[in-house]
Amino acid sequence: MTDLSTSVLCPALFLSAPSSGEGKTTITAALARYFTTQGKVVRVFKTGPDYLDPQILAQASGQDVEQLDLWMAGDKYCQQKLFEAAQTADLILVEGAMGMFDGDPSSADLAARFNIPIAIVMNVKGMAQTAAALAMGMANYRDDVKVAGLIANNCGTERHAELIRDALPKNLPLLATLARDPEVALPERHLGLVQADEVRDELEQRFTLGAQWIKGPLAEPNAIIDLPEAVEFFSAEIAPVAPLLVGKRIAIAKDAAFSFIYDANLRLLQEMGAELVFFSPLFDQQLPEADALWLPGGYPELHAKALSENKAIKEQIKRFHQLGKPILAECGGFLYCLEDLTDLGDQVYPMSAVIAGHGAMRGKRGCQGMQTAMLPEGAVQAHAHHRSRSHATPEPIAYGKRQRHPAPGEAIYREQGLTASYLHLFFASNPEAIAAIFSGQYESKTD
Repeated sequence: MTDLSTSVLCPALFLSAPSSGEGKTTITAALARYFTTQGKVVRVFKTGPDYLDPQILAQASGQDVEQLDLWMAGDKYCQQKLFEAAQTADLILVEGAMGMFDGDPSSADLAARFNIPIAIVMNVKGMAQTAAALAMGMANYRDDVKVAGLIANNCGTERHAELIRDALPKNLPLLATLARDPEVALPERHLGLVQADEVRDELEQRFTLGAQWIKGPLAEPNAIIDLPEAVEFFSAEIAPVAPLLVGKRIAIAKDAAFSFIYDANLRLLQEMGAELVFFSPLFDQQLPEADALWLPGGYPELHAKALSENKAIKEQIKRFHQLGKPILAECGGFLYCLEDLTDLGDQVYPMSAVIAGHGAMRGKRGCQGMQTAMLPEGAVQAHAHHRSRSHATPEPIAYGKRQRHPAPGEAIYREQGLTASYLHLFFASNPEAIAAIFSGQYESKTD
């Protein structure tokens, strides 16, 4: 008999694909909404460093969405988060990243580690039996990966679905189809999907249509419309984090310009005892009383004019820095700390000038990938994802360490209390280092 204190059973499905752009988020959101309308509690996880997809999936499911990544978060962290979700959920959905076997570790590695069956999401536009051949190849590529079946996205007609269904072996069923419908596909922009808060009503319409297609006329009877098989999830028995930030009040920029914030990062700060308060560099005229400041990533380039015109908050942030108080600035937050920012229309706008240097957007050129922030306080797992550049900046104190390439990664700057970089940090990978940054117990550039 299963000991529910250390393990729990919960239906689970991992959504993966041959490549990016196949419609994983659209399908995952449609499934989440379909099962929530059936009265089920659906917990969704997103593989890898992603801020935008989780916002959308959270709206579709009505539940917080966590990141799962064996490299970024670690094995035990992922194990514990799945275990905790399984205790209250009727269904766990995990959306993969990139292609099924891309990356190290890959989506397939994560699914295999926790024995979660995979549904292959494939854009079948322009092919029929070939979709079955590709799905069979993916299903049989590794012995440790269990594939539940195929979900055909952009499937045109019942005849199209029939051709794919008949070409699949019995042990690899066509689980569901999603028709060619631009009203269902999710809206995008230059760094990926749009932020959920910007198009909330539009997303609701797309979720509703997606859920209807899941159980629509092309759906395979008794397949995806039923809960998948239960998976046993085990506790990792992780010790609580130390209360390293008790008595610290951290002000966090959060609005349309600064929204790239992992819920896991917020939760960790609170678990370490910090009080969190949010403010908007776009609209607020007064910086909250705080011991430390966090300027996360986002889309400052889309709001550069408004950010530039809010001189009151810029001056207060600059004064905060001059007092030597701790500031963490990540990617978009780093751009905001520079002297000015050139947007996608080549317009130059003054920023807060906390640190010397200039930022400029680069269209489709940029940098992305997993890196370790080699901070004096310790290594913190992170990632880069930007289409801008900076120049005339100070001498870095360190560089990110790329996951698979020997070249130096993103520069890391530190002046007085400011720690700034293009890197987005995953706090749980080194809570002690994060606590040191926000408490001011770090090594400055001149130490």
